[in-house]
Amino acid sequence: MRLSIDHRTLYRFSAPQARLVQMLRMTPGDTHDQTIATWRIDVDCDARLKAAVDGFGNSVTMLYAAGPIDAIEICVSGEVLTNANAGVLRGASERFPPELFLRSTALTDADDALTDFAREAAVGTTALDRLHALNRAIHGRFTFCLQRPVQGRSAAHAFAEPRAPGRDLAHIFIAAARAIGAPARYVSGYGKLDVLGTSQPSPHGWAEAHIEGLGWVAFDPSIGLCAGEDHVRVSIGLDSDGAAPVAGSRLGEGDEQLAVDVHVAELDDQ
Repeated sequence: MRLSIDHRTLYRFSAPQARLVQMLRMTPGDTHDQTIATWRIDVDCDARLKAAVDGFGNSVTMLYAAGPIDAIEICVSGEVLTNANAGVLRGASERFPPELFLRSTALTDADDALTDFAREAAVGTTALDRLHALNRAIHGRFTFCLQRPVQGRSAAHAFAEPRAPGRDLAHIFIAAARAIGAPARYVSGYGKLDVLGTSQPSPHGWAEAHIEGLGWVAFDPSIGLCAGEDHVRVSIGLDSDGAAPVAGSRLGEGDEQLAVDVHVAELDDQ
């Protein structure tokens, strides 16, 4: 599949900012089943961009901009070739052993209710069967929604709600998988999803779980299936904060407003 991606992030500030420092996790990497055909990052102000790699091995771009800055728009665009892989990740660089991803975070804490749900839902004769069952159970329990996730809402708090966006569903899966002993991590990227009859207006999030003898397998509870060739993998982390597309700081007073728009389309592969 050949996917075209256009991702625009606009920050507006109520007062001019003296300096911005941003880390952009917006550049996907090549794996056996994902090849970057073209990719570029553009900024609408005078800024210095420097390529780097973060602690998890994600490709990052450091953005440095001096003010005064009233607004800044970051535009990412490109084309990515993907293959069907049944969710199995192959050819990605791994910096840490899978056991690291058993570590819980504030966003992926599981309370008693979520832990009990995980143990009841994860039925099957193999680890892969149990994780597939867990993924389907989470998908069936919640109504998927496109609303912006509530900042700082944990998996346990999201589990108590009837509706959840992709980020929260991924956190719930990660917490549940760890509760049954499977290393799991967050994946930030893009998906050609039409779950509600419309494309998702922001980057998508799903999860990967590690299975001994098979490796990392991508599960997307938003659709109840493995993440496949209609997904573009960009970055990983223990949770969504560790894989956020944009993170950083600003020097200046006032508030900020954020607007995000993402378009993912399938192209004729010629």
